[in-house]
Amino acid sequence: MAEVVLKQITKAFQSQNAVKGLDLVVPDGSFTVLVGPSGCGKSTTLRMIAGLEEATSGEILIGEQPVTHLPPGKRDVAMVFQNYALYPTMSVYDNIAYGLRNRGYSKKECQQRVGEIAEVVGLTPYLTRKPAQLSGGQRQRVALARAMVKKPQVFLMDEPLSNLDAKLRNQMRVELTSLHKQLGSTFIYVTHDQVEAMTMGDQIVVMNEGQIMQVAAPMELYLEPENLFVAQFIGSPPMNIIPADGDGQEQWGFRPEKAHLCHADAVSASTLDELLLPGRIHSREILGSDALYHVETKKGRIVVKTAVDTLMDSGTPVMVTVPRSSLYVFDRTTGRRVRRAENRLRQSGNSQQTPDRGANEPASGFTPGKGSHSPGSSPEPALAKGVVG
Repeated sequence: MAEVVLKQITKAFQSQNAVKGLDLVVPDGSFTVLVGPSGCGKSTTLRMIAGLEEATSGEILIGEQPVTHLPPGKRDVAMVFQNYALYPTMSVYDNIAYGLRNRGYSKKECQQRVGEIAEVVGLTPYLTRKPAQLSGGQRQRVALARAMVKKPQVFLMDEPLSNLDAKLRNQMRVELTSLHKQLGSTFIYVTHDQVEAMTMGDQIVVMNEGQIMQVAAPMELYLEPENLFVAQFIGSPPMNIIPADGDGQEQWGFRPEKAHLCHADAVSASTLDELLLPGRIHSREILGSDALYHVETKKGRIVVKTAVDTLMDSGTPVMVTVPRSSLYVFDRTTGRRVRRAENRLRQSGNSQQTPDRGANEPASGFTPGKGSHSPGSSPEPALAKGVVG
Protein backbone atom coordinates (compact mmCIF):
# COMPACT_ATOMS: atom_id res chain seq x y z
CA MET A 1 0.00 0.00 0.00
CA ALA A 2 1.14 3.54 -0.69
CA GLU A 3 -0.05 7.11 -1.00
CA VAL A 4 0.24 8.60 -4.50
CA VAL A 5 0.85 12.33 -4.86
CA LEU A 6 0.76 14.37 -8.07
CA LYS A 7 2.28 17.85 -7.92
CA GLN A 8 1.51 20.23 -10.79
CA ILE A 9 1.59 17.41 -13.35
CA THR A 10 1.33 18.60 -16.94
CA LYS A 11 1.37 16.59 -20.16
CA ALA A 12 1.68 18.35 -23.51
CA PHE A 13 1.27 16.76 -26.92
CA GLN A 14 2.84 19.15 -29.40
CA SER A 15 1.23 22.51 -28.56
CA GLN A 16 -1.79 21.13 -26.69
CA ASN A 17 -1.89 20.39 -22.96
CA ALA A 18 -3.78 17.14 -22.35
CA VAL A 19 -3.25 17.47 -18.58
CA LYS A 20 -2.96 20.91 -17.03
CA GLY A 21 -1.13 21.37 -13.74
CA LEU A 22 -2.79 18.53 -11.82
CA ASP A 23 -2.52 18.46 -8.03
CA LEU A 24 -3.91 15.30 -6.43
CA VAL A 25 -3.42 13.14 -3.35
CA VAL A 26 -4.54 9.50 -3.56
CA PRO A 27 -4.73 8.27 0.05
CA ASP A 28 -3.02 5.06 1.06
CA GLY A 29 -5.44 2.16 0.68
CA SER A 30 -8.15 4.17 -1.07
CA PHE A 31 -10.21 3.20 -4.10
CA THR A 32 -9.81 6.38 -6.14
CA VAL A 33 -11.68 6.72 -9.43
CA LEU A 34 -10.73 9.16 -12.19
CA VAL A 35 -13.91 9.83 -14.16
CA GLY A 36 -14.76 12.14 -17.02
CA PRO A 37 -15.70 12.27 -20.71
CA SER A 38 -13.44 11.04 -23.49
CA GLY A 39 -10.40 13.26 -23.94
CA CYS A 40 -10.47 14.71 -20.42
CA GLY A 41 -6.96 13.44 -19.57
CA LYS A 42 -7.85 10.66 -17.13
CA SER A 43 -6.09 7.81 -18.98
CA THR A 44 -3.09 10.03 -19.71
CA THR A 45 -2.85 10.78 -15.99
CA LEU A 46 -2.98 7.07 -15.16
CA ARG A 47 -0.29 6.29 -17.74
CA MET A 48 1.98 8.97 -16.26
CA ILE A 49 1.58 7.38 -12.81
CA ALA A 50 2.45 4.01 -14.37
CA GLY A 51 5.46 5.43 -16.21
CA LEU A 52 4.05 4.61 -19.65
CA GLU A 53 3.88 8.33 -20.46
CA GLU A 54 6.49 10.87 -19.40
CA ALA A 55 5.17 13.96 -17.67
CA THR A 56 6.08 17.22 -19.39
CA SER A 57 6.46 18.89 -16.00
CA GLY A 58 5.60 18.29 -12.37
CA GLU A 59 6.38 15.56 -9.86
CA ILE A 60 4.92 12.14 -9.01
CA LEU A 61 5.49 10.45 -5.66
CA ILE A 62 4.53 6.90 -4.71
CA GLY A 63 4.94 6.03 -1.06
CA GLU A 64 6.79 9.34 -0.53
CA GLN A 65 9.40 8.31 -3.12
CA PRO A 66 9.85 10.46 -6.27
CA VAL A 67 9.19 8.27 -9.32
CA THR A 68 8.71 10.89 -12.04
CA HIS A 69 11.73 9.74 -14.02
CA LEU A 70 11.74 6.04 -13.07
CA PRO A 71 10.83 3.36 -15.65
CA PRO A 72 7.56 1.45 -15.10
CA GLY A 73 9.29 -1.63 -13.68
CA LYS A 74 10.86 0.41 -10.87
CA ARG A 75 7.65 2.06 -9.62
CA ASP A 76 6.14 -0.96 -7.85
CA VAL A 77 2.78 -0.59 -9.57
CA ALA A 78 0.68 -3.03 -11.60
CA MET A 79 -1.70 -2.08 -14.40
CA VAL A 80 -4.84 -3.76 -15.70
CA PHE A 81 -5.86 -2.77 -19.23
CA GLN A 82 -9.19 -2.60 -21.02
CA ASN A 83 -8.24 -5.35 -23.51
CA TYR A 84 -6.84 -7.78 -20.88
CA ALA A 85 -3.47 -8.09 -22.75
CA LEU A 86 -3.27 -11.87 -22.23
CA TYR A 87 -0.98 -14.23 -24.13
CA PRO A 88 -3.37 -16.41 -26.19
CA THR A 89 -1.00 -19.39 -26.48
CA MET A 90 -0.32 -19.58 -22.74
CA SER A 91 -2.46 -21.22 -20.08
CA VAL A 92 -4.08 -19.19 -17.34
CA TYR A 93 -1.35 -20.35 -14.97
CA ASP A 94 1.44 -19.27 -17.32
CA ASN A 95 -0.19 -15.89 -17.98
CA ILE A 96 -0.33 -15.19 -14.24
CA ALA A 97 3.19 -16.49 -13.57
CA TYR A 98 4.83 -14.75 -16.53
CA GLY A 99 5.83 -11.60 -14.66
CA LEU A 100 7.18 -13.58 -11.70
CA ARG A 101 9.42 -15.66 -13.95
CA ASN A 102 10.79 -12.51 -15.57
CA ARG A 103 11.68 -11.26 -12.09
CA GLY A 104 13.61 -14.44 -11.34
CA TYR A 105 11.21 -16.16 -8.95
CA SER A 106 11.75 -19.89 -8.49
CA LYS A 107 9.26 -22.48 -9.74
CA LYS A 108 8.15 -23.18 -6.17
CA GLU A 109 7.62 -19.48 -5.42
CA CYS A 110 5.63 -19.08 -8.64
CA GLN A 111 3.41 -22.03 -7.78
CA GLN A 112 2.76 -20.70 -4.29
CA ARG A 113 1.90 -17.15 -5.38
CA VAL A 114 -0.19 -18.16 -8.38
CA GLY A 115 -2.09 -20.67 -6.26
CA GLU A 116 -2.87 -18.06 -3.60
CA ILE A 117 -4.04 -15.43 -6.07
CA ALA A 118 -6.04 -17.89 -8.19
CA GLU A 119 -7.95 -18.86 -5.07
CA VAL A 120 -8.69 -15.22 -4.25
CA VAL A 121 -10.12 -14.42 -7.71
CA GLY A 122 -11.82 -17.79 -8.24
CA LEU A 123 -9.60 -19.10 -11.04
CA THR A 124 -8.28 -22.32 -9.48
CA PRO A 125 -10.44 -24.63 -11.68
CA TYR A 126 -9.30 -22.82 -14.84
CA LEU A 127 -5.51 -22.69 -14.46
CA THR A 128 -4.86 -25.13 -17.32
CA ARG A 129 -7.20 -23.43 -19.80
CA LYS A 130 -6.23 -21.01 -22.57
CA PRO A 131 -7.77 -17.50 -22.70
CA ALA A 132 -9.97 -18.47 -25.66
CA GLN A 133 -11.69 -21.03 -23.44
CA LEU A 134 -12.72 -18.41 -20.88
CA SER A 135 -15.60 -15.96 -20.64
CA GLY A 136 -14.99 -12.22 -20.68
CA GLY A 137 -15.30 -12.00 -16.91
CA GLN A 138 -12.86 -14.88 -16.41
CA ARG A 139 -10.32 -13.25 -18.73
CA GLN A 140 -10.61 -10.05 -16.74
CA ARG A 141 -9.93 -12.04 -13.57
CA VAL A 142 -6.78 -13.45 -15.19
CA ALA A 143 -5.62 -9.90 -15.96
CA LEU A 144 -6.33 -8.92 -12.34
CA ALA A 145 -4.52 -11.99 -11.01
CA ARG A 146 -1.46 -11.22 -13.14
CA ALA A 147 -1.33 -7.77 -11.56
CA MET A 148 -2.05 -9.02 -8.03
CA VAL A 149 0.58 -11.75 -8.06
CA LYS A 150 3.35 -9.14 -8.07
CA LYS A 151 1.97 -7.66 -4.84
CA PRO A 152 2.44 -4.04 -5.95
CA GLN A 153 2.00 -0.96 -3.81
CA VAL A 154 -0.56 0.47 -6.23
CA PHE A 155 -3.05 -1.08 -8.67
CA LEU A 156 -3.79 0.97 -11.79
CA MET A 157 -6.88 0.07 -13.84
CA ASP A 158 -7.72 1.64 -17.20
CA GLU A 159 -11.42 1.01 -17.98
CA PRO A 160 -11.08 -2.73 -17.27
CA LEU A 161 -14.82 -3.46 -17.49
CA SER A 162 -15.74 -1.58 -20.67
CA ASN A 163 -15.55 -4.70 -22.88
CA LEU A 164 -18.03 -6.65 -20.73
CA ASP A 165 -21.80 -6.80 -21.13
CA ALA A 166 -24.03 -4.95 -18.67
CA LYS A 167 -24.78 -7.94 -16.43
CA LEU A 168 -21.13 -8.97 -16.21
CA ARG A 169 -20.06 -5.38 -15.54
CA ASN A 170 -22.40 -5.25 -12.56
CA GLN A 171 -20.99 -8.52 -11.25
CA MET A 172 -17.37 -7.44 -11.74
CA ARG A 173 -18.01 -4.09 -10.00
CA VAL A 174 -19.06 -5.97 -6.88
CA GLU A 175 -16.10 -8.35 -7.16
CA LEU A 176 -13.57 -5.54 -7.60
CA THR A 177 -14.95 -3.64 -4.62
CA SER A 178 -14.77 -6.78 -2.47
CA LEU A 179 -11.26 -7.49 -3.73
CA HIS A 180 -10.12 -4.00 -2.77
CA LYS A 181 -11.45 -4.44 0.76
CA GLN A 182 -9.77 -7.83 1.01
CA LEU A 183 -6.37 -6.60 -0.20
CA GLY A 184 -6.43 -3.16 1.42
CA SER A 185 -4.25 -1.88 -1.43
CA THR A 186 -4.33 1.48 -3.19
CA PHE A 187 -6.51 1.30 -6.31
CA ILE A 188 -6.59 4.00 -9.00
CA TYR A 189 -9.34 3.28 -11.48
CA VAL A 190 -10.17 5.12 -14.72
CA THR A 191 -13.63 5.12 -16.27
CA HIS A 192 -15.94 7.32 -18.34
CA ASP A 193 -18.95 5.72 -16.62
CA GLN A 194 -20.20 7.76 -13.66
CA VAL A 195 -22.22 4.75 -12.44
CA GLU A 196 -18.98 2.75 -12.05
CA ALA A 197 -17.39 5.69 -10.28
CA MET A 198 -20.26 6.20 -7.85
CA THR A 199 -20.66 2.51 -6.98
CA MET A 200 -16.99 1.60 -6.61
CA GLY A 201 -14.91 4.55 -5.47
CA ASP A 202 -14.47 6.00 -2.00
CA GLN A 203 -12.74 9.03 -3.57
CA ILE A 204 -13.84 10.29 -6.98
CA VAL A 205 -11.84 12.70 -9.13
CA VAL A 206 -14.02 14.34 -11.79
CA MET A 207 -11.97 15.60 -14.74
CA ASN A 208 -12.72 17.73 -17.79
CA GLU A 209 -10.38 19.16 -20.43
CA GLY A 210 -7.26 18.13 -18.55
CA GLN A 211 -8.31 19.69 -15.24
CA ILE A 212 -9.78 18.44 -11.98
CA MET A 213 -13.30 19.76 -11.51
CA GLN A 214 -13.89 18.29 -8.04
CA VAL A 215 -12.50 15.63 -5.69
CA ALA A 216 -14.92 14.16 -3.15
CA ALA A 217 -16.68 11.08 -1.84
CA PRO A 218 -19.54 9.80 -4.05
CA MET A 219 -22.49 11.25 -2.14
CA GLU A 220 -20.73 14.56 -1.58
CA LEU A 221 -20.32 14.89 -5.34
CA TYR A 222 -23.98 14.11 -5.84
CA LEU A 223 -25.34 16.35 -3.10
CA GLU A 224 -22.79 19.18 -3.15
CA PRO A 225 -21.46 19.68 -6.71
CA GLU A 226 -19.09 22.64 -6.91
CA ASN A 227 -19.88 23.55 -10.50
CA LEU A 228 -22.24 22.98 -13.40
CA PHE A 229 -20.03 20.34 -15.01
CA VAL A 230 -20.05 18.08 -11.95
CA ALA A 231 -23.76 18.71 -11.35
CA GLN A 232 -24.63 17.49 -14.84
CA PHE A 233 -22.00 14.75 -15.17
CA ILE A 234 -22.72 12.99 -11.87
CA GLY A 235 -26.19 11.52 -11.61
CA SER A 236 -28.44 9.69 -14.06
CA PRO A 237 -30.51 11.38 -15.34
CA PRO A 238 -28.37 14.50 -14.87
CA MET A 239 -29.41 17.57 -12.93
CA ASN A 240 -31.92 19.87 -14.62
CA ILE A 241 -30.50 23.35 -15.29
CA ILE A 242 -32.85 26.25 -16.05
CA PRO A 243 -32.40 30.03 -16.28
CA ALA A 244 -32.98 31.90 -13.03
CA ASP A 245 -35.06 35.04 -12.91
CA GLY A 246 -33.45 38.37 -12.16
CA ASP A 247 -30.48 39.86 -14.01
CA GLY A 248 -29.63 36.70 -15.95
CA GLN A 249 -26.37 36.10 -14.10
CA GLU A 250 -27.48 32.86 -12.44
CA GLN A 251 -28.98 29.49 -13.23
CA TRP A 252 -31.02 27.13 -11.07
CA GLY A 253 -30.49 23.39 -10.84
CA PHE A 254 -32.48 20.51 -9.36
CA ARG A 255 -32.33 16.72 -9.49
CA PRO A 256 -35.08 14.92 -11.48
CA GLU A 257 -36.15 12.89 -8.44
CA LYS A 258 -36.60 16.05 -6.35
CA ALA A 259 -39.26 17.43 -8.69
CA HIS A 260 -42.93 16.51 -8.35
CA LEU A 261 -45.39 16.16 -11.20
CA CYS A 262 -49.14 16.75 -11.05
CA HIS A 263 -51.95 17.80 -13.35
CA ALA A 264 -51.90 21.51 -14.08
CA ASP A 265 -55.12 22.18 -12.16
CA ALA A 266 -54.16 20.12 -9.10
CA VAL A 267 -51.76 22.56 -7.38
CA SER A 268 -52.83 23.20 -3.79
CA ALA A 269 -51.79 25.72 -1.16
CA SER A 270 -49.25 23.25 0.18
CA THR A 271 -47.10 23.81 -2.91
CA LEU A 272 -46.88 27.60 -2.61
CA ASP A 273 -43.43 27.43 -1.02
CA GLU A 274 -41.99 25.73 -4.10
CA LEU A 275 -40.80 26.54 -7.59
CA LEU A 276 -43.77 26.18 -9.95
CA LEU A 277 -43.13 25.28 -13.59
CA PRO A 278 -46.21 24.93 -15.82
CA GLY A 279 -45.58 22.70 -18.79
CA ARG A 280 -46.67 19.86 -21.02
CA ILE A 281 -45.38 16.29 -21.15
CA HIS A 282 -43.28 15.80 -24.28
CA SER A 283 -42.46 12.11 -23.76
CA ARG A 284 -42.00 9.50 -21.07
CA GLU A 285 -39.73 6.53 -20.40
CA ILE A 286 -40.86 3.65 -18.18
CA LEU A 287 -37.96 2.04 -16.29
CA GLY A 288 -39.71 -0.66 -14.29
CA SER A 289 -40.51 0.89 -10.91
CA ASP A 290 -39.72 4.43 -12.10
CA ALA A 291 -40.75 6.65 -14.98
CA LEU A 292 -38.92 9.57 -16.56
CA TYR A 293 -41.07 12.40 -17.89
CA HIS A 294 -39.61 14.90 -20.34
CA VAL A 295 -41.58 18.10 -19.79
CA GLU A 296 -41.56 21.20 -22.01
CA THR A 297 -41.68 24.43 -20.00
CA LYS A 298 -41.01 28.07 -20.79
CA LYS A 299 -37.62 27.67 -19.14
CA GLY A 300 -36.70 24.72 -21.35
CA ARG A 301 -37.16 20.97 -21.32
CA ILE A 302 -36.70 19.26 -17.95
CA VAL A 303 -36.77 15.67 -16.71
CA VAL A 304 -38.88 14.51 -13.77
CA LYS A 305 -38.37 11.09 -12.19
CA THR A 306 -41.41 9.56 -10.49
CA ALA A 307 -42.86 6.23 -9.42
CA VAL A 308 -45.08 4.46 -11.96
CA ASP A 309 -48.11 4.30 -9.65
CA THR A 310 -50.02 6.75 -11.85
CA LEU A 311 -48.87 7.27 -15.42
CA MET A 312 -49.51 10.41 -17.46
CA ASP A 313 -49.67 10.51 -21.25
CA SER A 314 -47.67 12.65 -23.65
CA GLY A 315 -49.33 16.01 -24.27
CA THR A 316 -50.83 16.25 -20.78
CA PRO A 317 -50.68 19.78 -19.25
CA VAL A 318 -48.83 19.50 -15.94
CA MET A 319 -47.34 21.51 -13.12
CA VAL A 320 -43.81 20.66 -11.98
CA THR A 321 -43.05 21.65 -8.40
CA VAL A 322 -39.61 21.69 -6.78
CA PRO A 323 -38.99 22.31 -3.04
CA ARG A 324 -36.78 25.34 -2.60
CA SER A 325 -34.50 23.27 -0.34
CA SER A 326 -33.69 21.13 -3.41
CA LEU A 327 -32.64 24.04 -5.65
CA TYR A 328 -29.02 24.93 -6.44
CA VAL A 329 -27.76 28.27 -7.76
CA PHE A 330 -24.92 28.47 -10.31
CA ASP A 331 -23.12 31.46 -11.76
CA ARG A 332 -23.96 31.56 -15.46
CA THR A 333 -20.54 32.94 -16.50
CA THR A 334 -18.14 30.82 -14.44
CA GLY A 335 -20.32 27.75 -13.89
CA ARG A 336 -19.40 27.80 -10.21
CA ARG A 337 -22.08 27.00 -7.67
CA VAL A 338 -23.07 29.99 -5.59
CA ARG A 339 -24.85 28.03 -2.85
CA ARG A 340 -28.07 26.16 -2.19
CA ALA A 341 -30.98 28.21 -3.50
CA GLU A 342 -32.79 27.79 -0.18
CA ASN A 343 -30.25 30.08 1.50
CA ARG A 344 -30.46 32.66 -1.28
CA LEU A 345 -34.22 32.65 -1.22
CA ARG A 346 -34.42 33.02 2.54
CA GLN A 347 -32.10 36.03 2.33
CA SER A 348 -34.38 37.46 -0.33
CA GLY A 349 -37.42 37.05 1.92
CA ASN A 350 -35.60 38.82 4.77
CA SER A 351 -33.96 41.51 2.66
CA GLN A 352 -36.47 44.20 3.64
CA GLN A 353 -35.82 43.60 7.34
CA THR A 354 -32.04 43.22 7.00
CA PRO A 355 -30.91 45.33 4.04
CA ASP A 356 -27.35 45.45 5.37
CA ARG A 357 -25.69 42.39 3.81
CA GLY A 358 -22.10 41.55 4.62
CA ALA A 359 -19.35 42.87 2.39
CA ASN A 360 -18.80 39.45 0.85
CA GLU A 361 -22.49 38.63 0.44
CA PRO A 362 -23.63 38.84 -3.21
CA ALA A 363 -26.97 40.42 -3.99
CA SER A 364 -29.67 37.80 -4.07
CA GLY A 365 -31.20 38.67 -7.43
CA PHE A 366 -34.66 37.80 -6.06
CA THR A 367 -37.44 40.33 -5.49
CA PRO A 368 -39.92 39.36 -2.74
CA GLY A 369 -43.33 38.71 -4.17
CA LYS A 370 -42.34 39.37 -7.77
CA GLY A 371 -43.73 36.75 -10.13
CA SER A 372 -45.92 35.12 -7.47
CA HIS A 373 -49.25 33.95 -8.78
CA SER A 374 -52.22 31.79 -8.01
CA PRO A 375 -52.28 28.45 -9.82
CA GLY A 376 -53.58 28.85 -13.33
CA SER A 377 -53.42 32.67 -13.33
CA SER A 378 -50.14 32.92 -15.24
CA PRO A 379 -48.02 30.57 -17.35
CA GLU A 380 -44.83 32.00 -15.90
CA PRO A 381 -42.98 29.90 -13.27
CA ALA A 382 -43.03 31.36 -9.79
CA LEU A 383 -41.88 30.87 -6.24
CA ALA A 384 -44.28 32.13 -3.60
CA LYS A 385 -43.44 33.64 -0.20
CA GLY A 386 -40.75 35.87 -1.67
CA VAL A 387 -39.36 33.17 -3.94
CA VAL A 388 -39.39 34.07 -7.60
CA GLY A 389 -39.84 31.53 -10.38
